Amino acid sequence: MRIFLDTANIDQIKQAAKLGIISGVTTNPTLLSKENTADYESVVKTICSIVSGSVSAEVLAEDAEGMIKEGRIKASWAPNVAVKIPATAAGIEATSTLSKENIKVNMTLCFSLNQALLGALAGATYVSAFVGRLDDAGHDGMQLIKDIVEVFAHYQLPTQVIAASIRHPLHCVAAAKAGAHIATVPYSVLMQMINHPLTDVGISRFLADWRRVSSPEKGK
Repeated sequence: MRIFLDTANIDQIKQAAKLGIISGVTTNPTLLSKENTADYESVVKTICSIVSGSVSAEVLAEDAEGMIKEGRIKASWAPNVAVKIPATAAGIEATSTLSKENIKVNMTLCFSLNQALLGALAGATYVSAFVGRLDDAGHDGMQLIKDIVEVFAHYQLPTQVIAASIRHPLHCVAAAKAGAHIATVPYSVLMQMINHPLTDVGISRFLADWRRVSSPEKGK
């Protein structure tokens, strides 16, 4: 399973990129609004200069014609841009058109196997299933990931499954076990995945033991 970073914060992306473990970035209007800028193009182009993998940029239009027009523009910003399009009837129509033009589409806001399947049939490169929001609504978000992965594998559909709306490290573990191709995670969750108190204790103990035997005072 690959890891994408779910943010529009340039500093966070730079820090994560240094680790050498993220394969892409996903953004959306909400994440962009947190950065207090309306210049989506500039932000996405900057991200694409930092990350060589897929960078998702979401359309704002709600009709198919508008999505197609906007998708073409956003796809022109950089060769690694994937256009995020919502799982609606208009979105499926737009995905079908854009995919035929070899524009990568990340079908977002998928909350059912039906939506994911239709997105794949329309030619989406990725489908993003929002596990956290499903959990919030009393459903089993990770079961949806399992179902999508199973159906896509059975029919040999090339569309990759993104586990999105990740809330905590256990979501990442569950996504990996469910067979998700990608988990897109907030920077805070990425740091939680790395950190473990027993690792910190172990480092402290190793260093303390080494200081004890290597101290200049030893043997006096």
